[in-house]
Amino acid sequence: MRALLVVNPAATTTSARTRDVLIHALASDLKLEVAATEHRGHARELARRAAQDRDVELVVALGGDGTVNEVANGLLHDGPDPEGLPRLAVVPGGSTNVFARALGLPNHPVEATGVLLDALREGRERTVGLGLASGTPGSEDEGVPARWFTFCAGLGFDAGVVGRVEQQRERGRRSTHALYVRQVLRQFAGEEHRRHGTISVHRPGGSGGAEVVPDLALAVVCNTSPWTFLGNRPIYATPRASFDTGLDLLGLTRLSPTAVARYGTQLLMSSPERGPHGRHALSLHDLSEFTLQSQVPLPFQVDGDHLGLRTSVNFTGVRRALRVIV
Repeated sequence: MRALLVVNPAATTTSARTRDVLIHALASDLKLEVAATEHRGHARELARRAAQDRDVELVVALGGDGTVNEVANGLLHDGPDPEGLPRLAVVPGGSTNVFARALGLPNHPVEATGVLLDALREGRERTVGLGLASGTPGSEDEGVPARWFTFCAGLGFDAGVVGRVEQQRERGRRSTHALYVRQVLRQFAGEEHRRHGTISVHRPGGSGGAEVVPDLALAVVCNTSPWTFLGNRPIYATPRASFDTGLDLLGLTRLSPTAVARYGTQLLMSSPERGPHGRHALSLHDLSEFTLQSQVPLPFQVDGDHLGLRTSVNFTGVRRALRVIV
């Protein structure tokens, strides 16, 4: 099998020696081409070329969730074609690796490589659904390029946290769970709209109308569950979210200290059976299409990648978008 291995040399949890071992192991079973990313967006370019090269059957992403997201976007540049596109495989190399772990893969890159090779020998794969975020027609964000996401997107508070973490990493800080916790506290302290939300959810209704849910202070869109991990603890914002359904949404109408304490505790104690719930929590399941609109520009993120400020984002849940080795 001809395969392309896309390596992020800056991946948080893999050393050059570890990457050499992984490359050697994969090359023993595959006709392997190795490409190291050199700049932001490079993994997307490499995967796009692989998708256009009909001889490549498999693209392996060695890196964190950002690398995986870029590879998925490259493969899907011309749209979903599960039977015609190369399959995607993931070797986790980041600090959190939500997508890989949601697929049931080990969080250790060497163990995950062993599972990947076994899966290839045994022909184990699945076709997963993904989310697509795009500009809303008629809005000031209409021309924003569409972006696929593998596990989550967020408008508002959580995206602000992601932006703060990225700023710290650019200053040389390591991406650790402690860093995320600190930035959550700082984002909360500086949040202007925590008591009166500016986000509304618009989704198609009957007879050509639309259903609108207003006044959200936070909106997280999930394509799978868990939403993220705190160390080894899975966090279930939307427990019913799945790679086999549409998108799920968790919204909070208030981010007061009391509400944050309540829902933060519920997130920490969440399980596959129950996520955040209560008077100020909105949970929507298996959505095919909807729009998030804000009265003011808010931070926006997909798969932990901060994409700047948005006032409106269209979301589409695309079932059976990509084949993945499991």
